[in-house]
Amino acid sequence: MRFFDFLFKAFGGKPSASAASAATAEPSDRRRKPRKTVPPGLTILIVDDSKTVVAALSKMLRENNFSTLEAFDAESALEILRKTKPALIFLDVVLPKMSGFDALRRIRKSPYVGRTPVIMISGNEAATEEYYVKRIGADDFMKKPFSRAEVFSRVDRLLNLTPTIMKMPSKAASSKSPP
Repeated sequence: MRFFDFLFKAFGGKPSASAASAATAEPSDRRRKPRKTVPPGLTILIVDDSKTVVAALSKMLRENNFSTLEAFDAESALEILRKTKPALIFLDVVLPKMSGFDALRRIRKSPYVGRTPVIMISGNEAATEEYYVKRIGADDFMKKPFSRAEVFSRVDRLLNLTPTIMKMPSKAASSKSPP
């Protein structure tokens, strides 16, 4: 399901045709089960001036056993970071007053949260943003709109989480009687 389909569904809008077809699938196909690899209390800070993006990311992460902190500008985010150290930060590039670039520079200079992984996010199509983000010290860059799979593949990689893989018993193993 694409990011905007998720937003429409999460906030009561009309989903696209692909999302509508997914909605008619079996109930077990519609909802993903929470991941079992997330340690309790793992917190992610989301910094974006779009309440929709913050709400969507928060919902996605909380459904998968993460705790979230939210800020709608860089100044509020830096204040949160003075009090707590999240495991990961999603940081928008374009924010009111202080930019995400300036906030990232301050985060990297902090002895307390300086090495916390940061994923910069932006809706800007310019490839130069990605270059500057990595040069300043971000760990990853995501363009909006993004999918759920993209979010979790980056979170898993940066936090060294391994997705839970369910193994189905083979027919040969299940047909044998116990010794």
